[in-house]
Amino acid sequence: MYKTIIVHVDASPTMESRLRAAALLADAHDAHVVGAAATGLSLPAFKILAGSVPVGPGNDFNSLCTRARTHLARFAETARRLGIGSFEERLVEDDDRSGLLLQARYADLLITSQDSADMLTVRGLPQYLALHGARPVLSVPPTYASEPIEDNIVVGWDGSVPAIRAIAAALPLLKRATVVRLALVNPERETGLHGDEPGADMALYLARHGVRVEVVSERTDAPVGEALLGIARAAGAGLLVTGAFGHSRLREIVLGGVTRILLERAPVPVLFAH
Repeated sequence: MYKTIIVHVDASPTMESRLRAAALLADAHDAHVVGAAATGLSLPAFKILAGSVPVGPGNDFNSLCTRARTHLARFAETARRLGIGSFEERLVEDDDRSGLLLQARYADLLITSQDSADMLTVRGLPQYLALHGARPVLSVPPTYASEPIEDNIVVGWDGSVPAIRAIAAALPLLKRATVVRLALVNPERETGLHGDEPGADMALYLARHGVRVEVVSERTDAPVGEALLGIARAAGAGLLVTGAFGHSRLREIVLGGVTRILLERAPVPVLFAH
């Protein structure tokens, strides 16, 4: 079960959708929610910067802390309104990426918003945290409005190590689901990773953990990310689980990438691990 959940706190209006997901999971798992807001710079980094450029009124480090505390106050107000029973506000004197990576070491799950061009969010944050962090990342779309997450889950399975880690990280959710669809897209292209019957071994592994699982195999010319989105929509899934960057980063960039497609377009929360 998830007992400590970190939620990224910032000025973006998408923070409420993150907190809705956190509230749902906290209630289901009796978890403690930590709202983490970063100043944007560590104090040593700020001193170096302040020594090299003029620092005007309102741009001192205390102002950065005050701004972060304002975001935390909004987090606390929203957490109370959503009925989160156990939560705390945490000021992180660092940039968002480094600060959240450190905080996530001591949690079970890290929740961020889906990647977007919103000027109030840090671009590329969820994929950075999934790639460099030790904990799974739940990326929440801005339209999320407390729909069930754990009832109906699609798991992208390609035999890769990141996919294995994502499945292991998602087990507390998978065990509670009414149905889990283990989705394979063009499995014949990864014959060395699947065995004689693609999906059968992982399905058996999940079944032994008490997961109600069925294997869905799709052959398509569409990008894998788009295929997974199609399977999730058709199934009415409330959550996608997948490995982050199952292939090399260069291949992900050149081919468009499953991770990037899901991070930018998924209509439901996506749990990533690397």
